[in-house]
Amino acid sequence: MAKLIALYKHPENKEEFDEHYFNVHGPITAKIPGLREMKVTKMTGSPMGGEGKYYLMCEMIYDNMESLNAGLRSPEGKASGKDLMGFAADLVTMMIGEEA
Repeated sequence: MAKLIALYKHPENKEEFDEHYFNVHGPITAKIPGLREMKVTKMTGSPMGGEGKYYLMCEMIYDNMESLNAGLRSPEGKASGKDLMGFAADLVTMMIGEEA
């Protein structure tokens, strides 16, 4: 399995971020071909105390790297990327990984 992981820093306006993320961005992303599962986690704190560095994490799971790359190149993948850059470019860190 291959994963595209998005980590989001705390937005200035969490209500506005959530509204866009869950009602616009998530549904766009969910349409990407080859996407098996999308897991979204809201961070509730850090083991060291406080709220931690990140606000939200999304794991997008694909069968393999080929399907992940094909999904990102698809019109739906491009639409998701364009939307992401429009509302969270300064908040997001993206990573790709494979399950060991």
